[in-house]
Amino acid sequence: MNTLPRKSITAASLALALGAALSTAAVTAHADDKMADKEKCYGVAMKGKNDCKAGAGTTCAGTSKIDYQGNAWNLVPKGTCEKTASPTSPTGHGQLAAFKEKKA
Repeated sequence: MNTLPRKSITAASLALALGAALSTAAVTAHADDKMADKEKCYGVAMKGKNDCKAGAGTTCAGTSKIDYQGNAWNLVPKGTCEKTASPTSPTGHGQLAAFKEKKA
């Protein structure tokens, strides 16, 4: 039988919930700060090495079907995407948006 008063259990539950909420907020803020210096760069991932989204019929990370797939991206330091080589890109470099690949 539980000997703790109901009020104590409620207060403890509230404290745990508040602690969890604050921890989640801190982690999210840190992740946002970390992402501030990154950008999605399409057409630079190698087959199966993309960070996420690789077009229709795929789920997420590691699902790109070919090297330099135009609708698969990797996170790269901001300002470097359009300087990174991509033989399937119309410009020969990574793009900030998905594109239709040209023959490499």
